[in-house]
Order: sequence, then structure tokens, then C-alpha cells
Amino acid sequence: MDDSTIISVRDVTKRFGSSVLAVNRVSLDIKRGEFFALLGPSGCGKTTLLRILAGFETPSEGQVLIDGDEMEGVEPNKRPVNMVFQSYAVFPHMTVKQNVAYGLRVTRTPKAEIEQRVQQSLARVQLEEMAERKPDQLSGGQRQRVALARALVKSPKVLLLDEPLSALDAKLREQMQIELVHLQQSVGITFVIVTHDQNEALSMADRIAVMNRGDVLQVATPTELYEYPNCRFVADFIGKMNLFDGQVVGVREKQVVVRAGAIASQIGDITIPFADQAEGEVGIAIRPEKVRLNKLEPKEETIRLQAKVKEVVYYGNESHVFLQTESGAAITADMKNSSRHAHAGIVKDDVLWVSWLAEDTLVLTS
Repeated sequence: MDDSTIISVRDVTKRFGSSVLAVNRVSLDIKRGEFFALLGPSGCGKTTLLRILAGFETPSEGQVLIDGDEMEGVEPNKRPVNMVFQSYAVFPHMTVKQNVAYGLRVTRTPKAEIEQRVQQSLARVQLEEMAERKPDQLSGGQRQRVALARALVKSPKVLLLDEPLSALDAKLREQMQIELVHLQQSVGITFVIVTHDQNEALSMADRIAVMNRGDVLQVATPTELYEYPNCRFVADFIGKMNLFDGQVVGVREKQVVVRAGAIASQIGDITIPFADQAEGEVGIAIRPEKVRLNKLEPKEETIRLQAKVKEVVYYGNESHVFLQTESGAAITADMKNSSRHAHAGIVKDDVLWVSWLAEDTLVLTS
């Protein structure tokens, strides 16, 4: 474990009973000072892994090191981490100031030091003026800040956050995402967040581990995950995706020739830039925002076919256009609404040319 790593997880497995494998031989390193996200659907093992880091669960196999120290047998309150729970777990009978000071009082920190550290922690989360209020006098976002201040006041080396924004409404959640990033940058410690919300992970994290059924499928930056997913699950889970079954029919230098199943009769075999090895069955994927719609056949060299508009759904800043090819394959295109009437010309039952560039096409080998 080098100096840039704060957490090292090595072949960690967690079983509950004989039938539930919650975490399956997970290995990953988390760097000092980074904002790291564990992302995946419900039941994928992400919260179990976070609880193993916190010491609330014991791994069935494997090893966890935090700041170079083995964590086997180390109690949660002895670890250099603190945790913010999904429910915030704020004491309702205490004031904001008393909530933040609680952990320091338990460890018998001198009174003068408690006062100083509580004031610093409240200032970090902009709650100085609400120090004497009770939790029921606060908004959801303010209660979340109290939980953050209480966790940060003990100066942990790592802050663990279990779905900390899930109880907030959409607009406040987006605001708190920005605030959490700024807070993490200002305190300079490692944040590890568990979330099932892909947009939350993409907008906040420096790196993301995507999990499914106990396995870590890919660890990468948000851009790498979105543009270069390593398997069908990651491609489909991160953002929206048009995904087709394909068959490799030829390999060239840094290119692969693929016959794309349901749409092969309309587009023929397609040559896609691809530097890795590929053979047999593969997935062919294209992001909806990279799909172009035209009433006239595109003249440039693109992958193109005709499809009928089944539905146009308006979302204000963009519209989602759902289409179906003559073979029954479904395709979705995202269209930016640059004006109020940007796509008024596209209506249900229109037959349009659907096209995209070969270099925007992903080849998924697993």
C-alpha cells in the first residue's frame, strides 16, 4: 500500500448465512483526498462494503487496511473513519451545537477544545447561526449538514456516507451535491459515498466503483465510465444506452467488423474502431445523445437506417424520441431543445433516418 492510498480492500468477501453472498472477492484502492463513490442497484453489496470499512460488519474473508493499518478486530470507534447514515441519526432532544459536540464529549475532550472544534465544524457547513435550534426547527438539508458537522468534528481521515441525499427532494439534492463536493475539497479528507443514483455519482465523485451482485465490475473516473464502459451492465446502468446484440465477423488492425443482430438487415456489417480483442458474440451500444435524426438520408459516411417515431417525450431542456425499426428494434434519441419549438417537426408515426458515427459506437465484449 503506497502513500497515496488511504484505504486498501483486498479480496474481501461477505456472506450472510449459507445462501447470501453480499460481497464477492472485492479488491480496490481508494486514494487520499479523493471523493470515491460505490454505485449500484439495491442489493448489489455497496452498503455492506461501506459497513465493512466502518467496522459494523466483519468480512468473511479478505483484508481491509486504512492508512496502512490492518482493521481486523478494530472496533468502529477506534477506526480513523466516521459515518453519516441515510437517516442522519440526529438526536431530536439536543440542539444543533449539542449534536455536533456529542462525540467529543463521549471521548472526554476538554471543554475549551470542544467549543473551538464545534464552532469550526458549524462554520464549515454554514450553520453557526442555528447552533441553538433543535432538529425539528431545521429543513432536511440543514439536518443533513448537522450530521456532516458531527462527523467532521472528530477530524476523521475518511468520511463514509450512506445514501446521504436520498431523503431530500430533487432540487435540494442537486444543491447539496455541489455543497458536498465543496466541503470535501475544503476539508481535504477522503469521502466515500454509497449511492444508487448514477447522476449523483457522476456529478460528485473523482472515481466510481460500479457494483452488481456483490462484484465490482469497473472502477474508473466518471468520464471513463460513461464513454468507455467495460461491460453491458455498466453501459446500461450509467446513463441511457441503445444496446444491440452483435456478432464479430472480422477483425482488422484496431478495428472490428460486426453484424448487429436486429438491425443488420438495414445497416449491413459495420466497421468500428476497437483496439482490444473481440470474437464471437458482443454488444453494440450507442448513447442516445449521439444519435441524429433527419427526414432526408444523411450523405456523410455514417451508420444509418430508417425507423418510425413511436413517441416524443418533452422534458423542457430536451426531448426523448422513441423509435422502432422495421425489424422491431427499439432506438432512443435525445434531442436538445434550443428553442420552444426546436423539435415541433418531429411527431408520432414519422419515418426518419436514424444515424450515428462509427467512432461513437461501443463494442462490449462482456
